[in-house]
Amino acid sequence: MQVVSARDITEHNQAQEALKIRENSRRKQSQTLVQLARSKTFQQGNLKAVLREITETAAQTLLVERVGVWLYDQEHSKIECIDLYNVSTKEHTFGNSLLKTNYPAYFQALEEDRSIAADDAINDIRTQELSESYLSVLGITSLLIAPIWLEGHLLGVVCHEHIGEGRQWTLEEETFVGSIADFVTLAIEANERNLVQEVQPHSEAQFRAIFERSSIGIGLIDMKAQIVDTNLALCEILGYSREELYGKHFTDYISTERGDLKLYKQLISGISIDLKKTSRDGFQPSIHQEQLVASDRIEMERRCLHQNGSLVWTHISVSVIPGSNGEPEFFLAMIEDITERKQTELKLRASQEAAEAASRAKSEFLATMSHELRTPLNVIMGLSQLLQQEIVGSLNEKQNEYVSCIYSSGEHLLALINDILDLSKVEADKEELLLSPLSVSDLCNYAIWTVRDRALEKGLQFTHKIDLEADICIGDERRIKQMLLNLLTNAIKFTPAGQVSLVVKKVPQGITFTVSDTGIGIDSSQFQFLFEPFKQLDSRLNRQYEGTGLGLALTRKLARLHGGDVTVTSTLGEGSQFTLFLPNPVHSGDEADEGANFTFPTNKTILLVEEEENTATVLQDYLHTIGYQVKWIDNGNDFLKQVQNFQPDLVFFDFQLVRDVRIWDLLNILRQEPDWENLPIVMMTFSEPLEEEINMLPGSANDYLLKPIRIVQLESILMRYLS
Repeated sequence: MQVVSARDITEHNQAQEALKIRENSRRKQSQTLVQLARSKTFQQGNLKAVLREITETAAQTLLVERVGVWLYDQEHSKIECIDLYNVSTKEHTFGNSLLKTNYPAYFQALEEDRSIAADDAINDIRTQELSESYLSVLGITSLLIAPIWLEGHLLGVVCHEHIGEGRQWTLEEETFVGSIADFVTLAIEANERNLVQEVQPHSEAQFRAIFERSSIGIGLIDMKAQIVDTNLALCEILGYSREELYGKHFTDYISTERGDLKLYKQLISGISIDLKKTSRDGFQPSIHQEQLVASDRIEMERRCLHQNGSLVWTHISVSVIPGSNGEPEFFLAMIEDITERKQTELKLRASQEAAEAASRAKSEFLATMSHELRTPLNVIMGLSQLLQQEIVGSLNEKQNEYVSCIYSSGEHLLALINDILDLSKVEADKEELLLSPLSVSDLCNYAIWTVRDRALEKGLQFTHKIDLEADICIGDERRIKQMLLNLLTNAIKFTPAGQVSLVVKKVPQGITFTVSDTGIGIDSSQFQFLFEPFKQLDSRLNRQYEGTGLGLALTRKLARLHGGDVTVTSTLGEGSQFTLFLPNPVHSGDEADEGANFTFPTNKTILLVEEEENTATVLQDYLHTIGYQVKWIDNGNDFLKQVQNFQPDLVFFDFQLVRDVRIWDLLNILRQEPDWENLPIVMMTFSEPLEEEINMLPGSANDYLLKPIRIVQLESILMRYLS
């Protein structure tokens, strides 16, 4: 038995994706600035090498085609390109120049504006002078330019050139290129003073530019976890001033989780985590935590404590800054406020749950009403039949006509009520399938003989062809017949003249039932509404063809309950083709054994870790019945011991038990053993896990199984991992 439910999470995913893209861009920009600040090229004092690194890094971070550094000559009469990096060719060039007399508006904008963000550089008044001689020649559509200042004098600009469709620059990108210009200033200043010295990443000159410009909170923390310096963005996130944060312990404001201390120590030591060894204190980092540790930083999401007592969701990136002796001297923490994203996730989740609850309530109401309507309808149809048989007296011709009309109308109304009831049961997750092996030819013959007379009455040619290899399918007999009848009846209804056909084929994945017609066809723009309940695509059809539009909606839902689907191709005015797909049986067929169509492996063992006794008993009994050896334990404490003793081929694990930290660690320890690193682990849960829960599944769990467990789902899992 299987129940499938679906929900549209497009809007939720789009909102999350947009937020993630924005956060990733800001994080990438901040990490680039830190990378430049820590660069050894700066320490060597070679201006040419420094500028090459700056232009390459800026181009790769902003995803622009070209980045160039342009400086004024001594007379301030022109600017000359001293380094320009081209991403496509990966080459650095120099020597181009622009005369002030030729481009007065452009030079005026350079001297007056803080920066130039020209989304449409060809038509922007500040840059359009460059169109004919520079922009159009190179295909440049957008420019982002930041001035280079030194001691109050404008030295030149850093120009970011975008090629292709126009680009709208963001405020974060403008801030980033301002910081890039600051690094150019530092490089020029160091070169002019001929300072051959080690420029530490935490030096005031370099870090102050990052601190003051960055929209992400930045904190400098010593090796005792005391805060040495912060920027304004971090002060705003925490609600304290610099003076209030100075000297305080960083961990007083950041929530910590088990194992964080080990991660910090690992970052300091610079030695990769060896997951095959358990540390002295018994801590074993999870797969998720191991991924947090990169070669030079820790990435994690934690809540911060605000001065007003509220909690702020943040993304934290921590790296180590070495001292002059090469030993770790400071932690550099970049903290980004992601509360807005978290709140959006919660709101979207709440709205989805409300919509799903409303949908379930609607379906339950329709199901209840359908039952209530059937009672008086049965009476009407029963009495109509009695009158037709003239048990209580003879009827004249007109009375017989009226009674026949009453009965046929009742039949039509009953069919509509049955469709509503069926659809409501599916949508309310109350439909249960009675699965069994079925003869495909018997199913098709039943549907063909049922609708044949209707096709002949309309003068339609009705053909069918059944593939001999398509002999057996697994499904609910009543529901498969209903799906075939719905498709054939629709084809006949909407075909005024011509032919209707049923073609059954065996395909590698299962069996397809294709119903084709030469009827009125469907416009491709209407496909999106085709399987929605209570809809006919053209209001004019409501008058010409009776029906509620439930047939196709119900057919697709029933097909998906079977693990299949219904698809359509159609041309307006030429006809339609609907294909019902049913997947292969989940059991392996043994053609050599005439006494059994399906076989089960008898040498496979399954470890069942389930706290709830009734669920465990049902699952254990079924698995025993179909030939598996099963060992059941009701807790995870003896999990490792049972794995070693029982040597299972598959593990079913209650997801609720994993919330115990000890069990979490046991699963991860298991993955470190070479003999068990590929052991399939299937989590059993009452609701479909959220994306973040799937990513957090301990021990790299392979799959999950929804409770209450449906036989089709269970056998699909068994086939997947024990076939």
